Amino acid sequence: MTSPVNGTTAARSASVVGDIDPMLVLNSLSDVIIAVGEENIVCYVNHAAEQLFEAGASGIVGHSLDKHIMPDNPLFFMIKKSRQDGASCAERGIRIDGPRLTEREMAVQSQPLFDGSALVVLSLHEQTLARHIDRQLAHRGAARSVTAMASMLAHEVKNPLSGIRGAAQLLEDGVDDDGRELTQLICDEADRIVSLVNRMEAFSDERLPNREAVNIHEVLDRVQKSAESGFARYIRFLPLFDPSLPMVFGNRDQLVQVFLNLVKNAAEAVAGADGEIRIETRYRHGLRLALPGMEERVDLPIEITIRDNGVGVSSDIRPYLFDPFVTSKRNGSGLGLALVAKLVRDHGGVIDLESDSGGSAFRVMLPVVEAEAGS
Repeated sequence: MTSPVNGTTAARSASVVGDIDPMLVLNSLSDVIIAVGEENIVCYVNHAAEQLFEAGASGIVGHSLDKHIMPDNPLFFMIKKSRQDGASCAERGIRIDGPRLTEREMAVQSQPLFDGSALVVLSLHEQTLARHIDRQLAHRGAARSVTAMASMLAHEVKNPLSGIRGAAQLLEDGVDDDGRELTQLICDEADRIVSLVNRMEAFSDERLPNREAVNIHEVLDRVQKSAESGFARYIRFLPLFDPSLPMVFGNRDQLVQVFLNLVKNAAEAVAGADGEIRIETRYRHGLRLALPGMEERVDLPIEITIRDNGVGVSSDIRPYLFDPFVTSKRNGSGLGLALVAKLVRDHGGVIDLESDSGGSAFRVMLPVVEAEAGS
């Protein structure tokens, strides 16, 4: 026999269940839910779908889904297969892109609403964020490796090089012109190696940067002006900023260094008459990581993208591009992007690369200041 207390609890639960609006349940999901009918006309979208397409339901419902997702996407084959077989169809790692949609990697499931129905319900679960975290962990491991190497080189290489250079200078006074040319070569090469070691010493600094509220658009404006007056004077810049972004929690000078390196990398990729660099900012929910030296996890909603229209990065080196000494440049040292990855890591952020034959896009995701995050 049910006790009075349990009976009351059950009655209240039944009352609550009866009052729940199914639409509220669907809108509370972080997964994208889309229902499409004949000719793939959208019949329903939840709030997550509106955020994905950056449009309200009124601008999505009643229109064909290929208005928002490229018509050659495998997702449309899944819809067709579900209709034909009357069964669920699921695939992972599908890249979803469209005219106004930043490419996302997603797990997709299609399911007829009921047997024989032309109405198919799609569920899209984003996998891009998991890939961000996997890559971030790899970048941290690479940075730790080069940190140890930098410390060793600073102690074991710079001192002998100083002695070699000094000996070459002493020899210079007692040799002929040909000999002086050789001693000068020794000095120049010793200086070049010391310069390389000095660059690597930046990796051995494990101190976290002093951080404060930083206006990321002021940082990007400075970077663009520096680039336009120097290495990128013949390249067209397209800044696309979201003026409503809150302050970033970061070190201004280090952020300038990060984005100046990324813009320089983009400028070298688009050297030519039609070179174009887009600098984009947006607010994005979803990615949470632990800040270095802290236990709590924080949101990384500020996304900055440096996008070029070059030939893209070779698929052979793309997974290793943030590792030290990996470069596609003939005279590159392979330390620029490794240092960028370290500085972003020190800010508790994430950096990622998307690249194809149409160009490359470096995306940096950063935390906001705590007061802004909680407001």
